Amino acid sequence: MDTNLTRRKFLKSAGLTFVLVPLVVFNRQAAANTNSNVRAQLKYQNFPKDNMNCTTCLEFIPGKTDKDMGRCKVIPEDDEISPDGYCTKWNTM
Repeated sequence: MDTNLTRRKFLKSAGLTFVLVPLVVFNRQAAANTNSNVRAQLKYQNFPKDNMNCTTCLEFIPGKTDKDMGRCKVIPEDDEISPDGYCTKWNTM
């Protein structure tokens, strides 16, 4: 009888996992935002221009690590700003 109880718990756990995993993945993907209009106006690019990049800009808000995407004070509602990126509002003062 213990075998059935263990099997029942396992099946409940597996079923719950199959339901929750897609929800977590969907929510994580939905959280990423880009502001295409402002990016275009500021000529944002995902690579540096000369020695100018988002990492050295005062407007850049870094991600969790040095390589993670961050945000920018000048580009609202956008959390996919590359640390290596550049735009015309690059600022060090």
